[in-house]
Amino acid sequence: MVLSGRSQFDLAVRLRREGAPLGEVFSFISGLYFRGKLAYAAVFASPPEGLPEALVITPGRGLLPPETTVTLDELREIAGVLIHEAEPRYRVPLERDARALAGMLPPACDVVLLGSVATSKYLDVLSAIFGDRLLFPTEFAGRGDMSRGGLLLRCARAGSELAYEPLGRATRHGPRPPKLPRL
Repeated sequence: MVLSGRSQFDLAVRLRREGAPLGEVFSFISGLYFRGKLAYAAVFASPPEGLPEALVITPGRGLLPPETTVTLDELREIAGVLIHEAEPRYRVPLERDARALAGMLPPACDVVLLGSVATSKYLDVLSAIFGDRLLFPTEFAGRGDMSRGGLLLRCARAGSELAYEPLGRATRHGPRPPKLPRL
């Protein structure tokens, strides 16, 4: 819908004219999951001075702040990059930006990944760079995208931060947890 030149809703029109924030675009595309990530990061991120509170893994563009403006043409380019650890157009920019970020972080600073840990599309690249500093929420194991998004939104609203563990020692797959209670 957002890529259609005929769409008349606000976000589609802005993408065609002047562009829109990457976080807003990804929230529209992935719905609850990405909204949950942004809300959670806004409440709990505590980056070192001068660094953004969140970065978005963006195919072909590496790591970008969610406030970064993207146009419709740029979104089409992003959509044309296969999200796979063996795809150089995906991997090279992500490695570049992750290395740069690692070089700016103090030694004791951890990086929290709010993305899927069930596949290697993020892990192969990021764990090689951040090692045990790369953490993820323990409660993500066994949850699908929508469940993770709902969990993140609930935690952000309640001011209740999740527990994290290093990805190298984490259980990445597990039984599906019970459904979240309705809000």
